[in-house]
Amino acid sequence: MIIILDFGSQYTQLIARRVREANVYCEIHPYNYPVERIRQSCPNGIILSGGPSSIYDRRAPKPSPRIFDLGVPVLGICYGLQVMVNHFSGVVEKSQKREYGPANIDVVYAGSLFEGLPAKLPVWMSHGDAVRVLPKGFFSLAQTDNAPYAACAQMESRFFGVQFHPEVHHTPLGKQILSNFIFRVCGERPEWTMASFAKEQIKQIRAQVGEERVLLALSGGVDSSVAAALLHKAVGKKLVCIFVNNGLLRAGEEKRIRQVFGRAQGYVTEIVDARKPFLKKLKGVKDPERKRKIIGHEFIAVFEAHAKKYKNIQFLAQGTLYPDVIESVSVKGPSAVIKTHHNVGGLPKRMKMDLVEPLRFLFKDEVRALGKELGLPEEILLRQPFPGPGLAVRTLGEITENKLRMVREADLIVEEEVRAAGLYHNLWQAFAVLLPVNSVGVMGDERTYENAIAVRAVNSVDAMTADWARLPAEALARMSSRIINEVKGINRVVYDISSKPPATIEWE
Repeated sequence: MIIILDFGSQYTQLIARRVREANVYCEIHPYNYPVERIRQSCPNGIILSGGPSSIYDRRAPKPSPRIFDLGVPVLGICYGLQVMVNHFSGVVEKSQKREYGPANIDVVYAGSLFEGLPAKLPVWMSHGDAVRVLPKGFFSLAQTDNAPYAACAQMESRFFGVQFHPEVHHTPLGKQILSNFIFRVCGERPEWTMASFAKEQIKQIRAQVGEERVLLALSGGVDSSVAAALLHKAVGKKLVCIFVNNGLLRAGEEKRIRQVFGRAQGYVTEIVDARKPFLKKLKGVKDPERKRKIIGHEFIAVFEAHAKKYKNIQFLAQGTLYPDVIESVSVKGPSAVIKTHHNVGGLPKRMKMDLVEPLRFLFKDEVRALGKELGLPEEILLRQPFPGPGLAVRTLGEITENKLRMVREADLIVEEEVRAAGLYHNLWQAFAVLLPVNSVGVMGDERTYENAIAVRAVNSVDAMTADWARLPAEALARMSSRIINEVKGINRVVYDISSKPPATIEWE
């Protein structure tokens, strides 16, 4: 294991992805994660992330100084480097010339970190502070015109620091730099695979659950489906899947669940029609955060009610993923909360159930790889993501059954046309959003004043960043024509060309 301590960098998740791409398991924890818990994890290395703070600020986040006494290698990245230098009595000062963007470093000593790499490397810089005096025992590994200590090391203790960001795409050889740290310095072995993860999780689930039964919130999406397959392998018929039709689903979702997770496949699956209570609670609500919280609370209420129907239900399982955790709650460091995810944050105290979240530390592509390992069909694994709150966050403003009808019908047309163009599996997501505006149109020589649909299509790897997809004009034209002609109440279609950041993938 590699432990990553987060100081609030927007790139911390990318560090984790690069480590896992090297088939080494890692976890992100807050910068002030207790040193004893780190010790108990027996990591082979620690990485200190970047962050927006200045190390000399009065409230600058600092880890326990005892992390440097654990006898394991440490790599500091950007602010993480400055934390290390400051701890060992070096000097960090505000740089006279800040560096943001591409730069070239000259490697002056390859050592372990730059072994096998060219003497001049393009990197991505993002800092306003710089190391001016190295601590005793440290020496320079690389430099730029502006930063004489763009990388440094204390070889005996295996402490390394880089002023640039090796984890980002804009540092082309950054993966090799991180691999050198992981394998040459930390002595890790590339043994973390989905097969090993599945084996370990099944073991942990059985240890946690024992002879009790587990209730799973099954939505039919990739995450909950993979969680269902993993739990089914672990506990068999002690797993009870609950599929809640809350009225906020895609077209044909209930039928699909019956086919894939029916009793014929060995799953105990109950379909709950909860459309009326969900829509009643959402009536008149416009604020997206309130929508998410209401949906989360109502899901819990449904699961709580149905748990009483079965004996020995002590656990509630969810397909919570790492990006959900990172975006919802600032538990990984001093990072901003982006939006609440309905399946993050624990259970109400009144519920005498414990959570089982076997996918909590996985990214979406890792979940798909796990599902393939477990034998799930591509029909499930290659489905595009669908938000937990469903069409509630694709119907902007107040929710009504008529608005849900419009966005559901439009969404189905978007999917059909993307599939017809052979683009479905090339996109991360493509969907329709109902906008809270009316616009003037002309249909049948008459004036209309009706609703607008926004089409959103993005490319991404893990949903942490995304770019808008350059769909063919012909495909967009067919979508627009069909939506306006086939969805009653729509007279205008627009295309969203925002990337993430600054926008999120979903509109709410």
